[in-house]
Amino acid sequence: MTKERETIIIIDCGSQYTQLIARRVREIGVYSEILPWDCDLETILGKNPSGVIISGGPGSVLEEDSPAVPPGLLEARLPVLGICYGMQLVAKMMGGEVRKGEFAEYGRSRVTVEDRRSALLGGLPEALDVWMSHWDYVESPPAGFRVTARSESGMIAGFENEDARISAIQFHPEVAHTAHGTDVLTNFVFKVCGCGRSWNLEDWVQSSIDVIRAMTGDGRVVCGLSGGVDSTVAAVLTSRAIGDRLECIFVNNGLLRQGEAKQVMETYDGSLGLKVHYVDAADDFLSALRGVTDPEMKRKAIGTTFIRVFERKAKEIGGASWLLQGTLYPDVIESGHKGKDAAVIKSHHNVGGLPEKMDFSVLEPLRDLFKDEVRKIGAMLGVPAGILGRHPFPGPGLAVRCLGEITPERLETLRKADAIFTSEIRASGLYDTMWQAFCVLLPVRTVGVMGDIRTYAEVIALRAVESLDGMTADWVRLPGDLLDRTARRICNEAGGANRVVYDITGKPPATIEWE
Repeated sequence: MTKERETIIIIDCGSQYTQLIARRVREIGVYSEILPWDCDLETILGKNPSGVIISGGPGSVLEEDSPAVPPGLLEARLPVLGICYGMQLVAKMMGGEVRKGEFAEYGRSRVTVEDRRSALLGGLPEALDVWMSHWDYVESPPAGFRVTARSESGMIAGFENEDARISAIQFHPEVAHTAHGTDVLTNFVFKVCGCGRSWNLEDWVQSSIDVIRAMTGDGRVVCGLSGGVDSTVAAVLTSRAIGDRLECIFVNNGLLRQGEAKQVMETYDGSLGLKVHYVDAADDFLSALRGVTDPEMKRKAIGTTFIRVFERKAKEIGGASWLLQGTLYPDVIESGHKGKDAAVIKSHHNVGGLPEKMDFSVLEPLRDLFKDEVRKIGAMLGVPAGILGRHPFPGPGLAVRCLGEITPERLETLRKADAIFTSEIRASGLYDTMWQAFCVLLPVRTVGVMGDIRTYAEVIALRAVESLDGMTADWVRLPGDLLDRTARRICNEAGGANRVVYDITGKPPATIEWE
């Protein structure tokens, strides 16, 4: 949202690393935006990009109907960088030869830089340890292109044309496993595209305040505060723009964690200067969820109920024409708002779960940002560290962690178990070292024994992950004694559960939340 900002467009061909490319570009000081591979040339050029990066992807350019970019993009005089699948796509579209390999190159590999004049790879060490992930390979580059790097097996690992406007590499510079990967992206963004360091979060804050003022005019804004980072930062930012025309509503939906409603209201009554109205709507939400077990239907029911609660409260306090939400870029991406072949991973109540008819226009000032950027902005705005450091909590609350039917009894079991797990993590000094940790209650009953009594109760799954932005994640190797204490306490204190398991699945292939 900065004025006159330079933009690098990333064309998403389905890579799990596409969002990581976008983050890396922003980290080096230039705004980036992701577009689907099937968008038209007019849309791409309409963003006035300084350069374009074509991502990797799981497909093969040798297959019919595989992802492709508009032919005119490679003729538009824009700097273009193809990564992995993007390299093969550039080669094929410009007359090079791509073949199916007899073997794949996955994981760590070594690449030799052959052309020291390369604008992309020049100045880097001659040998680079990189991350490969491909089966197809470029046998010969297009006419007018020269090979800039080769892999250990002799395959072409990089090429560019004579003026270096179009370049391509077979490895992934965006991942931490690639040495000097940031240098590769830096060379492209600054040397090839000629960008300056124009993505500055301080400037973004002021520009966003101006945009919010212009968008809302004299209208009043209502915000549903959850106590989490996203909604709080969105509210403080908007308050800076429109002052007391922002009315915040904290809804106790009956799906919060243990003691959360009281804790959140005490925090908002402090130094943030927000007007917050408390609404106890637990009965409304539990009624809407009665008998619902499908996760998507849960999210839709919760989203609709939120809006109806907001509408009632907004009318009570004087009416509002705008609904403020803390939607982030990963929310938009995961809700499937991209290419025609994109799958909806899950609906977010603040993206895909809104009813078609409502009395508000939606205001989403954080929509283009990743979580780490939002935390930095929150710190600039004076949001307390206690909120900024909180682990992410889903908008639908415990409904997405209580698998199966939602009942007051099952929610109470989950609340107690989650509080126990969190307390053990905090006591071990690990809370601030991880992205997220929580419990999931499974609709699976197993036989147990407590004393001399046979039990038949449900299962609690523990989940703890490390991540930078929630787009990818790895499970945390928690100490065995911590897990042991947690399991024993849950079985003894939570009630309703007699077995505890630990989720050791990364993202991908799983999502962080279970539903």
